Amino acid sequence: MWLAVVTVFVALAILVWSADIFINGATTLAKQLRVPGFLVGMLILGLGSSAPEMVVSVLAALQDSPELALGNAYGSNIINIALVLGATAIISPIIIHQDIIKRKLPLLLIITVLAAWQLRDGVLNQADGVLLLGGMVLVLTTQIVLSLRENHPKNNYKNDAIVGKDSTGSLDLIVNASEESSLTYSVSSIIIGMLMLVISSQAVVWGAVVLATFWGLSELVIGLTIVAVGTSLPELVASLAAARKGEHDMVLGNIIGSNIFNTLGVVGLAAIIAPITANPMILSRDILAMGAVTFLLVALCAISFMTKRQLGRLSGITLLLFFTGYTIWLIETVNM
Repeated sequence: MWLAVVTVFVALAILVWSADIFINGATTLAKQLRVPGFLVGMLILGLGSSAPEMVVSVLAALQDSPELALGNAYGSNIINIALVLGATAIISPIIIHQDIIKRKLPLLLIITVLAAWQLRDGVLNQADGVLLLGGMVLVLTTQIVLSLRENHPKNNYKNDAIVGKDSTGSLDLIVNASEESSLTYSVSSIIIGMLMLVISSQAVVWGAVVLATFWGLSELVIGLTIVAVGTSLPELVASLAAARKGEHDMVLGNIIGSNIFNTLGVVGLAAIIAPITANPMILSRDILAMGAVTFLLVALCAISFMTKRQLGRLSGITLLLFFTGYTIWLIETVNM
């Protein structure tokens, strides 16, 4: 028991520390490459923090349990919006930009509708998987091109004017060497931070499960609470760290990117490995909940943008209430 207690406290400390390293590396990389924070949040934070879901889903498909991959991906999507974004908005209100309303959120809605449409017959075959993976490649490519074309004021850094001022070229050499060193540091910080995020998250889950079992909680309750929340700890801690540093675009990029990757990449790859026959409960409960929380997110962001307010505590509380309701619904339907 005491080993579990020590593990939880140490792992939580490492979790917070690694999140800071991860976000600092991502922020620095965004500045060095002159790319928008949303793109970094979507590609690095979103895809990187979805690595646990990818591993679980691939293993589930290879072990002839592809339905687990479906529940894992859709459940993570619900938690990302309702719990991760909800908690982040309460602690650090998020600024909603016009591009989020016009492009990013409609794209997430379309992908969510696609997921529901593909499961209309209760089956995801290999052709569906190819379509999903193809959609992911198309979406990511389009987002990269569009984001790089945008001219965000935040990316016009004063340091750009330094290079080339020295006619001898010596300053160019010094600056270029410094930039290369800084770029290496940023990439290393991202990789190390992400690895430590995933490892420390799993350590927290292990310790919490041991303690919950010691206190007599059932496996069902442990699975639906500790393990479910634990798999979203990388997204949660990374989002909180980004919001605390004022990187609001990274927060939304993390959530939207992670959900897009889960729906298209995680489910698509699992369906290619082994066709998925969905439990009817996934259609009547999880797909419905994922669609509802996605529409709720769009509505809350639209209201915040139109009223020129941040996505703040009231929105965060609303999302957390949705998460609470979904968890209660989940427990009740499992016990039926």
